[in-house]
Amino acid sequence: MTHPNDNGGASAPAPESWFMGFSKPFWVANVVELLERAAWYGVFISVTLYLSRILAFSDIEAATMAGIFSAMLYLLPAFSGAYADRIGFRNALMLAFGLLTIGYGFMWVLPTMLESAGLVNYGVPATGSVQPDSVGNMVVFTGLETSWHKWLFIPVMLFVMVGGSFIKSVITGTVAKETTEATRAKGYSLFYAMVNVGAFSGKTLVKPLRNSLGDEGFIVLNLFAAGMTLLALILVFFLFKNREKVTNPKSFEEILQALVAVLSKGRLIALTLIVTGFWMVQHQLYATMPKYVLRMAGEGTSPAWIANVNPLVVFTTVSLITAIMARRTALFSMTLGMFIMPVSALCMAAGNVMGVAPIWGMSPIVLMMIVGIIFQALAECFISPRFLEYFSLQAPKGEEGLYLGFSHLHSFISSLLGFVTSGFLLEKFCPDPRTLDSATQAARTAALAGEGPMPEAYAHAHYIWFVFVGIAMVSAIALIIYGRIVKED
Repeated sequence: MTHPNDNGGASAPAPESWFMGFSKPFWVANVVELLERAAWYGVFISVTLYLSRILAFSDIEAATMAGIFSAMLYLLPAFSGAYADRIGFRNALMLAFGLLTIGYGFMWVLPTMLESAGLVNYGVPATGSVQPDSVGNMVVFTGLETSWHKWLFIPVMLFVMVGGSFIKSVITGTVAKETTEATRAKGYSLFYAMVNVGAFSGKTLVKPLRNSLGDEGFIVLNLFAAGMTLLALILVFFLFKNREKVTNPKSFEEILQALVAVLSKGRLIALTLIVTGFWMVQHQLYATMPKYVLRMAGEGTSPAWIANVNPLVVFTTVSLITAIMARRTALFSMTLGMFIMPVSALCMAAGNVMGVAPIWGMSPIVLMMIVGIIFQALAECFISPRFLEYFSLQAPKGEEGLYLGFSHLHSFISSLLGFVTSGFLLEKFCPDPRTLDSATQAARTAALAGEGPMPEAYAHAHYIWFVFVGIAMVSAIALIIYGRIVKED
C-alpha cells in the first residue's frame, strides 16, 4: 500500500468535509468495514463448529482448514493492497465484497447441495447413540465423513480469503487518504470503534440463531454474512468514489523484495517468532474455546458471547494501558503482556478442576474461561500496539509502509501452528461426542446435568490449556533473553 501522501511526490489535497469533519468516502469506508466485520466475526467464531458439525470434518481437519483460512488473511493483504493501488480503491472494494458475497453465499448453499446428494440430513430428530443439541435436532451424516464432497469447502474458502485480504488493506488505506494530520487520530479512533462494533454485533448473533435453529444456525449464519457483504457492495457502488489516482503503485516484485528484506533481519524475525507464542494462545479464542465450552459446559453456553469479552476489555482499557506504558520501552511493555498470558491459560484450565456446581449462575468452565479471556485481552493491550511501534522502527527510512505490510507475519505463523495444535489437543483430551460410544455419551450428558463426574474421555480436558501455559511461558522468557541481547548490542 502507498503512503497517504505518496502521490508522485506531491501532497494529496485535503479531503472535503462531509460530516463531523470527514469526507463521504471516509464514512462509506467505515460503514462497510462495520458490515464486513459483523459478517466475518459471526462466521469465524463458529467456523470450526461449522466444519465439524455441518461438513463432517474431524477436529484436526477442521482446525487445519480454519488455520489456513486465518493465516492467509494476514499474508495476502500486502499483495492485494498493491493490486488495489493499481485498479483503484473503489474497484478493489467492489471486487472484495463481490468475492465475499459469493463465498459466504456458497457456505450457505453447500450444505443443501450435500443434503441433496444424500450425504447428510440436517434438522432430523436424534436417534440411537447420537446426542441431540439444545433444541432437540441433530445433523446426521450418511457418508459425508468419507466423501470427497466436503472438500468443496476449499474453493469456497478461497473466495472469502481473497476478498477479505482486500478489505484489510483498502479500508485502512482509505482512512489514511481521507484524513489530514489534524483529523488522523480521530479518524482512526472512529475506524477502530467501527471494527469493534462490527465484531461485537456479528458474534452476538450466533446464540439466538442456535437457540432457534440448533446446529442449522451455523448454516443460516452464512446467509446473514452474505447479506452484510452484499449491502456493503451496494453502498460502495452508489456512494464511494476514488478521490485520487496513485501514480506510483508498488509492484509485486517490490513487495517480494520487502518480504525478503524483512526475513533477512535476524533480530526482527527472532522477535516475530517470540511474539508468535503469544498469538498462538490468543488464537485459541477461535480455535479451541468454542468446542471446549460446548463439550465441557453444554449446548446452552454461548462461545460467541464469551468471545465478546475480549473486544470489550480491549476497547475499554487499551488507551489507558498505552498511556501508562508511554514512558516505558516497547520491549518492557511487551514483556509484561507476555507474562500475563500464562495466567490467562491457567485460568482457562482451572474451570475443569472446580467441579460442576454453578458459580454465580455459571458453569465453572464458562466463568474461568471469561476470567482467562479478560487476562488475555489485557495482555493484548500491553503487546499489540507496542509491537507495531517496535516493528516500524526497524524499517529503513521511507520503507515503513512496505515493512508494516508484513508486521503480521506472527499472526500468519501462529494461525497455522495454533489451530493445528488445537485440533490434535481437542481430539486427545476433549473429543467430539459423536466419536464416543453410547455409554460414554450418556455419562457425559449426566455429568452436564450435575448427576455425576465427567467420563474419563474428558477428565483431563484442561491439559489443553496447560500446553498453552507452557508456550506462553517459553515466549515470555525468550523475550527477556531477547531484550538483554538487544541491549548489549
